[in-house]
Amino acid sequence: MSTESISDRREHIRSISVTALSALLGVAAAFASMSITGDLSPADAAGDTRALMLVAGAILAQFILYDFTGIYGEDEFGIKHYLFITFMTFSLWFVTWGILLTTGVTV
Repeated sequence: MSTESISDRREHIRSISVTALSALLGVAAAFASMSITGDLSPADAAGDTRALMLVAGAILAQFILYDFTGIYGEDEFGIKHYLFITFMTFSLWFVTWGILLTTGVTV
């Protein structure tokens, strides 16, 4: 019973860590995208591929970070985890950057 609760706690902490890091890197990529495309109009900034490369770099950096830190074991990191990290990072970047573009904030 005690090993089961320790394992459950470890899984819970790991899932919170991965979710929080994905969300924070998505928001950070949005602010970085805004700083790169700050001199463009919102319509031109939305079509700039440098911003998309930033979010792709944030996603890839997470995969490297998780592999380096060993948060997931070799058998535990599957396609579901790749999709979750990609979706969370991209969606937070998309929403945050969209808000920044429509409000006209300068970074």
